[in-house]
Amino acid sequence: MSRSGEAGFGCERLDAARNRRLLLEAALDIVSERGVEALTMDDLARRAGVGKGTVFRRFGSRAGLMQALLDHAQRGFQESYMSGPAPLGPAEAPLQRLQAFGTARIRALELTGELRRAADVDGFTQHRHPVRVLELSHLTMLLAALPGVRDPELTAYQLEAFLEAGLLLHLHRTAGMSLERITEGWLKLVEAVTAE
Repeated sequence: MSRSGEAGFGCERLDAARNRRLLLEAALDIVSERGVEALTMDDLARRAGVGKGTVFRRFGSRAGLMQALLDHAQRGFQESYMSGPAPLGPAEAPLQRLQAFGTARIRALELTGELRRAADVDGFTQHRHPVRVLELSHLTMLLAALPGVRDPELTAYQLEAFLEAGLLLHLHRTAGMSLERITEGWLKLVEAVTAE
């Protein structure tokens, strides 16, 4: 009796993990097809084939869904810069990794830029989001390895400000700047803040 109860509990946990992945993949599909603004809890429930209550129990709110979706979408990028191959990974020199980091963020603007913007609830809490904390720590580490940088922590915040989703989306969509121009701006900024 005890064993079957444990097996049932284990199946529920596997189902919960599977449902979470299913919901996040369905949400990514909606965002990829129609943009972040089109993602509603109702649409997600329909697409994933679950009840709306399941979506709310899993994520709490639309903001909670956006933060979970950002975490899910960013996982591959995090693995790339933490342990992946060059130019993002640890086998490359710090300056080249720094350049590649911003370049990769700008290239992924259409999907992750929208998610970042939607997940940033307010100007104070956005800097405590785990994705941002990890990225700031990574930038600080790279900058600390460069002799021309006097204050790596503050400089990391300055560079992260350039990569802020709302700004990048404004530059690209409203100001009409190409991703190539924005990337060139990133590379020049890195060059300026790391010059000895």
